[in-house]
Amino acid sequence: MSERISREELVKIYNIEVTFFDELVDYGLLNIQIENNIHYLMYEDLPDLEKFANWHYDLEINLPGLEVIHNMLKKLDALNRRNRELMNKLSAINDQYEDI
Repeated sequence: MSERISREELVKIYNIEVTFFDELVDYGLLNIQIENNIHYLMYEDLPDLEKFANWHYDLEINLPGLEVIHNMLKKLDALNRRNRELMNKLSAINDQYEDI
């Protein structure tokens, strides 16, 4: 089973509000597991929580803004991956023509 941490622990550790955490979940920015009425976040999702908390508390970005930024960064990452794939294909084609 993957490691996880409870919402209550996260609120204490990161000094965030429970409502902020719950709003991140409501906006679909964090995925949680609920067991025995306790909300858990998987350890692999901690970087996202840290990022959202920093943007919200340090930069004063509201929840809709966090959602927009997060979605744009996901799209940018996908475009960068696709660009690398295409560049690799182009490089392979160029290599074939150099052999002729």
